[in-house]
Amino acid sequence: MPDKYQNKYRIPSARLKNWDYASNGAYFITICTKDRKHYFGEITNGEMELSPIGELAHQFWNEIPAHFPFVELGNFVVMPNHMHGILIISHNNHPIDANLNPNEALHSVVQTLHCNVSTETKKIAIPSPKPGSISTIIRSYKSVVTKNAHYINKEFQWHPRFHDHIIRNSESFEIIQTYIANNPENWGKDRLSKR
Repeated sequence: MPDKYQNKYRIPSARLKNWDYASNGAYFITICTKDRKHYFGEITNGEMELSPIGELAHQFWNEIPAHFPFVELGNFVVMPNHMHGILIISHNNHPIDANLNPNEALHSVVQTLHCNVSTETKKIAIPSPKPGSISTIIRSYKSVVTKNAHYINKEFQWHPRFHDHIIRNSESFEIIQTYIANNPENWGKDRLSKR
C-alpha cells in the first residue's frame, strides 16, 4: 500500500534508495509523453522524422551541458512518444556550485503549484530536488520543452515521472549506447511503440 503524507496517499519514489543522484556516474534516462502520444514525430523507414516539438526536445537535450557544465551527454534519441538519453555526471572538473539555482537552469522554472481550498487560492511550494541531481536536470529539461512546445500545441504534456537506470560498468554502457543508436530502426519491436 502506498505511503501517506498529510493523510493523503502518495506514490513512492522510483529512485534507488540511498543513492545520491547528484554523484558521479552514468544514468540511462527514459522520458515519455503523457499517454504516449506521438508529439515528437514519426518513424519512416527506420529513421526518426522530428516534428517541430520533437526538434525542441532534441535541441534542449543537446543544450543540457551548457546549463549544467558537470554533465556530459552519451547517446540520445528522440522517438515519437519518448526520448532516451545517457547523462554522465562528472564533478571532477566541474564542482557543483552550492548556490546553483535550479530555476535558472535551462530557462526559468516555476516551482509553485496552485490549488483551490474552499474559495481561496493558495500557493504550495514543490519540494526541490537536490541541486545538480538527475531530478533537477530532468525537471529543468521537461519544463523548457513544455514551455516552448505550448507555443506549437497547447495539448503537449510529459508523463509526470521518468525512468532511470544507473549504468554500473563499461559493458552495460556500450550495450545501452547501441540500444539508443538503434532505437528508430527497431521501433516496431519497442514496447513504447504500442499506444
